[in-house]
Parts: sequence; C-alpha cells; structure tokens
Amino acid sequence: MGAESLIRLGVFAGVLAVLMLWELAAPWREAQRRSQRWPSNLALVALDSILVRLVFPLTAAGVALLAEVQGWGLFPLLGVPGWLAVPLGIVLLDLVIYAQHVAFHRVPVLWRLHRLHHADTVLDVTTGLRFHPVEILLSMLIKVGAVVALGIPAVAVVAFEVLLNATAMFNHANITLPPTLDRLLRLFVVTPDMHRVHHSEVPIETDSNFGFNLPWWDRLFGTYQDGPRAGYQRMTIGLSVFRDEAESRLDRMLTQPFRRGKRS
Repeated sequence: MGAESLIRLGVFAGVLAVLMLWELAAPWREAQRRSQRWPSNLALVALDSILVRLVFPLTAAGVALLAEVQGWGLFPLLGVPGWLAVPLGIVLLDLVIYAQHVAFHRVPVLWRLHRLHHADTVLDVTTGLRFHPVEILLSMLIKVGAVVALGIPAVAVVAFEVLLNATAMFNHANITLPPTLDRLLRLFVVTPDMHRVHHSEVPIETDSNFGFNLPWWDRLFGTYQDGPRAGYQRMTIGLSVFRDEAESRLDRMLTQPFRRGKRS
C-alpha cells in the first residue's frame, strides 16, 4: 500500500504514452485540435488530482484499510473470504460507477457537471481524463461510501482504480481495432467502438453504453447499443452546444456547468 501512488502514476503514464503513440500510428479519425485541447484536458486532470488530495486526506484505498481494521462493511459481516472479496469488490465497484454514470446523465444538476466530458468535439485518449472537478469530488465521495458500506479490501480498491483509469483512457482513444477483435474484446471490456456511441451527438445514443470498464452492465440493464445509427465514420462527436473552439480553454471548461452554451 505504500507504493499505491507510484503504482497508479506509473500505470497512468505508461498507458497514456502507449495510447498517444497508437493514436499517431493508427488513428480512427485524423487528429484535430490537439494544440488547443490537450493542454487544457491534461491541466484539468492535474487540477482534479490536486483537489481530491486536498479534500480527501485519505485515498479510497486508505479508507478501505481503515474499514478493514475496524471491521466495517457487508463483506466482514458476512465473513466473505479474501480470495472472493477482492474480485467481487472490483466487480461491485464497477457496478457502482456504472450506476453513478447513469445518474449523472439523468439528474439535471448532475448532467450540467458531466456534460463537460461530452462537450469535447474530438474523441481521443485525453477525453477520458476530462471531468469537472466537482464531478470528480462527488465520484470520490460515492466510491468511498461504497468501499465502507461493502468493506471492500484495500488491494481490490487499488486494482479497481488502476483498471478503471487505464480502460477509460483505452476506450476513449482515437485508435482502430479490427472488427473481429473488437467483437471479441467487448465481451470482457468496453472497447473504443463500443464507447464511441456514448459520445454521439444523438441524445438516445448519448444515453447508452455507460460502462467504462466492464461491458456487462449495459446489456444487463438495457442500455446497450451496438453502434451509432449514422455509422462510426459519419457520427458527430460531442453536444449540439459548446462546440466553439474557445470552449477548449481551461477557464471555459471550469465555468461550463454554470452557462447555457451556444451552438457553433
């Protein structure tokens, strides 16, 4: 656990670098507006990380360790053994994040925060890092609550956060996969093509394919769509508002939840 931060930072940097190189080598669409978007998107994730550390003295894994010592949560109450608690904890945390994602689409005040993520008019690896700080803080609060309520082991929390961060970058990346490989992978993990539908400008497609990591919840709860109606190459990414290039500036992103926005 002492190496938690190093593990997470190392995996983050490694996955980000690999996916950026992959985007250069085999892009899904020709790269656009990197010079405007990348500095702001990367600055936003840095700001999010700093605020989480300031607001939450203990990480989710730290809270999990405290819960283990105190015997808090459903798993200790039921006597769930560690060999089962770790994979079960990872799966249940993923379900919590799926439910949270659905809520951030369906509750208007939460959508105003989350739509910053969808307002990116170009989809690439940095889009997977583009979340409003208030949404990130609320997400951490939900995650910590789930960890304590369930009594999820700390090692499962670390593993989940590393997986979620890596898969979020992967399924937002501007990369191509052979169709056969995509069909196979989306049985076990959310692929870029599966998640791209979620970033369509068409509302019924925006409100589908909520999974970031595991693909099963969308099929189980009826929110799965196989592909965009217009086709992957013709689909429009983003929202009908906040399409102006100026909306890629960090100051504009931070104030976006409090503005109506204009069509370009």
